[in-house]
Amino acid sequence: MTSQELRERLARFRDEAVQLDIPADEVDRWIDMVRPCAVLSTRDDGPVAARFGGPVLLPAGTPHPPFPHVASIDLAALAQASTDLPLPGDGRLLLFSWPRDRGDLTNHGAVVHVPVGAPTEEHDPYAWDPSGIPEEREVADAFPRGELRARTEPSLPYHYEVELPDGDLEPLPGFPHAEELAEEWETACRYLDLRGPLQIGGYADEEMVHLDPLADLVRCAVEQASTGGWGGGEPVSENVEDWVLLASWSPDLGDVAAGSSVHWAIQRKDLEAGRFDRTFTDVYWNP
Repeated sequence: MTSQELRERLARFRDEAVQLDIPADEVDRWIDMVRPCAVLSTRDDGPVAARFGGPVLLPAGTPHPPFPHVASIDLAALAQASTDLPLPGDGRLLLFSWPRDRGDLTNHGAVVHVPVGAPTEEHDPYAWDPSGIPEEREVADAFPRGELRARTEPSLPYHYEVELPDGDLEPLPGFPHAEELAEEWETACRYLDLRGPLQIGGYADEEMVHLDPLADLVRCAVEQASTGGWGGGEPVSENVEDWVLLASWSPDLGDVAAGSSVHWAIQRKDLEAGRFDRTFTDVYWNP
């Protein structure tokens, strides 16, 4: 989807926002922040480009991440301009995560790239849980299964405030009507059918959160890196602009878990270098 086509998708959003007496120039500047994203869902349009669940096929010799397998993304099946991320052109991305907040700042997931033609080994689906904890396996057993089809959609910010160094909050710089714009965007996502359970690229969103979820993720990553808990001793940028949202997942786990949002993010330079081991994952969980 071209930039013009993305903007055409937002025509109704623009009209509705202007009708709320938000100045048209401010609405247009908000739309200027649009990013393409690949929305993966069970809708019957678009190519099959991912799968929830399925066999866990990791490159030979790769240890299993300490998290359950969520999904496998076929990168070659994504439209060329479906995101603005420097993703590999082929192979598969395997996403792993624990979808419950453990109450700390630790990394909650992993991403593994499997290049085309790489020898693989199938792992036991419970390899992430050698202790065999029944309650945790019950959660993982509720993970969705099945094919997902991809379509390209526009993505705009859901958040509307920034936190100042002294802890105070203010509207997004340059957008005095940021809260109204974010709320109208939330509404537009429903009437334009822009959501799916899995998203590649775009902006992060969370339930009932007014700050950028990516900023909180970066804060956690920096703190974990400073204590040696993540990052392999390599530098980690505190600047949110140096990071990109790689993927987000809105789990539907039935009765075994309350709502949550999972975000996988990575420094752009690491993504360009194919350093998927440098992906940091956080979870917003509403128990």
